[in-house]
Amino acid sequence: MAPSLVDPFERTVNYLRLSVTDRCDFRCVYCMSENMSFLPKKDLLTLEELDRMCSAFIGQGVRKLRITGGEPLVRRNIMSFFDAMKRHLDSGALDELTLTTNGSQLGRFAGDLFAAGVRRVNVSLDTLDDEKFARVTRWGRLAQVIKGIDAAQAAGLRVKINAVALKGFNEDELFTLTQWCASRDMDLTWIEVMPMGDMGALDRVGQYWALSDVRAKLAEHYQLQDLAERTGGPARYVQLVETGQKIGFITPLTHNFCESCNRVRLTCTGELYMCLGQEDRADLMRPLRAHPDSDAPLIEAIHTAIGRKPKGHDFDYSRQQASGQMTRHMSHTGG
Repeated sequence: MAPSLVDPFERTVNYLRLSVTDRCDFRCVYCMSENMSFLPKKDLLTLEELDRMCSAFIGQGVRKLRITGGEPLVRRNIMSFFDAMKRHLDSGALDELTLTTNGSQLGRFAGDLFAAGVRRVNVSLDTLDDEKFARVTRWGRLAQVIKGIDAAQAAGLRVKINAVALKGFNEDELFTLTQWCASRDMDLTWIEVMPMGDMGALDRVGQYWALSDVRAKLAEHYQLQDLAERTGGPARYVQLVETGQKIGFITPLTHNFCESCNRVRLTCTGELYMCLGQEDRADLMRPLRAHPDSDAPLIEAIHTAIGRKPKGHDFDYSRQQASGQMTRHMSHTGG
């Protein structure tokens, strides 16, 4: 039998989310502060080291690899990394190579991503209103993202839209976004805003729009059919009978999804976070660089880290405060 990574709660970890950069060409209000200090290049794993790191995880049973950021497609020469990972798809060691992106660079890279074996991409898009999009991303341009989605679909990539539910911001676009995605044959996943990073005066609790409310509003206009399927992540899905599309709900606040957690997150500096909502992390850069000719110490460090994976996170807004808040920004760990 192939090796496997099993945590203390008998959950098999077969999904790695890799942040290849903390940099982004947007400054989304729930992800980054407007004036970010990014990591110097010398602190980042090289693309060759990222290859070695991911290959070690795949050798231990990881079957799904999602590339995140920051914005992963702004990292210089990133396509050489995707091209290298294709060998694991070709060998059958890896089931899926995919990415989450803000869509800004898809116009440039969609065809190359498909050639590298990527078949699905998640595009983060919270609004279809130009002014609101500029406000929530601070630096973003909606037209550029739409062109990127066009390019992705033309290249043969299946696109899913991820929208963060923000109270008082995109509540009025629930049905607009749903219908727009249906018209383009795209599924849509809603995500509750998580208490990640110090946003200064920004009110996390004020941003919070419970997805139980989102589902209830959808049920007023559509017939919702619960689906048992999972895509390897935390989303729970329903199908809208009238359109046939899938709507996902990622609910770290209203429903703790930790009981089936099968994933860990690796940063571009080689820190492995066993839980998005906990601060504990393992330094994998050290054994990687200390032993250039052997992966054995790295693999041992991976198994030791998985042995510390907690039962769940502590996110909680129920007392009208952002309990369980993480000090690091979402862009550091990867979405």
